[in-house]
Amino acid sequence: MDTDAAGCLGEAVSKDQLRFITCGSVDEGKSTLIGRLLHDSKMIYEDQLRALARDSAKHGTTGEDIDFALLVDGLEAEREQRITIDVAYRFFTTPRRSFMVGDTPGHEQYTRNMATGASNAQLAIILIDARKGILVQTKRHSFICSLLGIRHVLLAVNKIDLVDYRKDVFDGIVRDYVAFASALGFKSIVPFPISARYGDNIIYRSGNTDWYHGQSLLDCLETIDIQSETTDLPFRFPVQWVNRPNLDFRGYAGTIASGSIAVGDEIIVAASGRSSRVKRIVTYDGDLAAAEAGDAVTIMLENEIDVSRGDVLAGPTQRPTVADQFAAHLIWMDEEPMVLGRSYAFRIGTQSIASGNVTRIKYKIDVNTGEPPLAATTLGLNEFGFCHVATTLPVSFDPYHVNRRTGSFIVIDRYTNRTVGAGMIDFPLRRASNVAWQPLTIGKQERAGLKQQKPCIIWFTGLSGAGKSTIANIVDQKLFAMSHHTMLLDGDNLRHGLNGDLGFTDADRIENIRRAGEVAKLMLDSGLMVICSFISPYMTERDLVRKLVGKREFVEVFVDTPIDECVRRDPKGLYSRAKSGKIENFTGIDAPFEAPRAPEVHLKTLGQPPEQLADQVLDALAAREIISLT
Repeated sequence: MDTDAAGCLGEAVSKDQLRFITCGSVDEGKSTLIGRLLHDSKMIYEDQLRALARDSAKHGTTGEDIDFALLVDGLEAEREQRITIDVAYRFFTTPRRSFMVGDTPGHEQYTRNMATGASNAQLAIILIDARKGILVQTKRHSFICSLLGIRHVLLAVNKIDLVDYRKDVFDGIVRDYVAFASALGFKSIVPFPISARYGDNIIYRSGNTDWYHGQSLLDCLETIDIQSETTDLPFRFPVQWVNRPNLDFRGYAGTIASGSIAVGDEIIVAASGRSSRVKRIVTYDGDLAAAEAGDAVTIMLENEIDVSRGDVLAGPTQRPTVADQFAAHLIWMDEEPMVLGRSYAFRIGTQSIASGNVTRIKYKIDVNTGEPPLAATTLGLNEFGFCHVATTLPVSFDPYHVNRRTGSFIVIDRYTNRTVGAGMIDFPLRRASNVAWQPLTIGKQERAGLKQQKPCIIWFTGLSGAGKSTIANIVDQKLFAMSHHTMLLDGDNLRHGLNGDLGFTDADRIENIRRAGEVAKLMLDSGLMVICSFISPYMTERDLVRKLVGKREFVEVFVDTPIDECVRRDPKGLYSRAKSGKIENFTGIDAPFEAPRAPEVHLKTLGQPPEQLADQVLDALAAREIISLT
């Protein structure tokens, strides 16, 4: 590497860094502003400048002038459409500070991209076209910035040159925006009259606006105090990695999320409450006496306590909340809608939670207007809601408005591993403290021993008309004839009683299987062999039932019948009614069926009589030593 370049890079890394985004409506000059900042701060190399001139001639919209937006709009689709689709990040530095800037999209359908950029930013530059004033997109982006914890806004009234640099136009827009944003909780709103195309008030104050006496935009970016906001917070250290290269060294590596720590300070593990003191603060460049927010360090403790990846180290007097239920704002980022009760994976800080679910949507938020909340039972792509979340393990967190680093989380589809949502925790939900497990003297093993059998759940799944109930009934008869104590739970029968209040929406289907699974588990605990026949179309819900019981106590039987054959049979006339539109959300027609990936028993029914298929189930039970056929 060139010595000068290496020196510049080292100097930039050592500087305080500000992460900010530009946002606002489409074609308000966000990309142009970033390009102007990069150009005028001398962060464009000669070859880049030549390429920019060529691209301006090909794609530009500024006549013979350089189109600075093309520095950021890197995707070909963006250049052709003249819009920003993805979040484009750029790095630049000045003598006083280094910057990471994200150019976020203005189109409503890319709200999730804009939210992603805002979640990592400390400040937002909100652009408004001086000719158009405040638009719906302006309000939407401002609301999202507020929701995602951005507290500092630079209000850039752009294209001031196109209104003849008029002070009254600028003052009117600022007055309207401040009135609108008064309820959004911003700590500061600093207005600027700018022309991103010509550079007015970007790097230097412009003579074209002699009525404006404030800083230039870059001056403000260089001097605004952001870092102290995280340093002054209580100490939080999410453990990224337990570092144990040899028997003499055990350290906990990660980045300090907030606050500061020094050798000798007492710390506690938030989840367990166990305490110790800091013995060493280790870095690649040597030990430190103290470290603060943003520092990547390895912390050694004076005595060994149980600390794992995902744990949060904190100060003894200002601890984070530890809970397995909380209320949060959630933005949904997937084409597949969010479903109440469905099992998702969660990642909060460095802690991964294998299973959790949204138990309630209190309301949906109109991010375009911020108007009164809307009732909702699901969230679609780019929609915001205020929800209740439950996780299978307790997590350590702070409310998002207090600490963004420890109050945010992502939601992950457990099967595709896609990130499907992002959330901001508001407050914990406490479970009733007077509800506890009542110990029972007689347990599952004693009850099963009385019946002289091994209890299990035999779960039949498949399309309507696949033959589940027929085969399950034969299996029940055969086990009964072998003197086994059984109970057959059929989906249709439960919908006449226990599940009679449920319909066939995704949320109701999930609740249908949750209830059936809990009932099956109670019967299993009584020592019974429980035969269950349910369409149960979703893998996640079948897996939840599986996890309620022991590894060898759940036998999944996939009754695999092609849908064409199910339609041909149509024993209840359901397929014909679904195709005519009389039944909605019918599995296999307008609702999905997720076939098991690795069922214990896979019954391919074509060409095989039900008796023979039932015998295959019994053979599988015998192979697992649940029954004996001798």
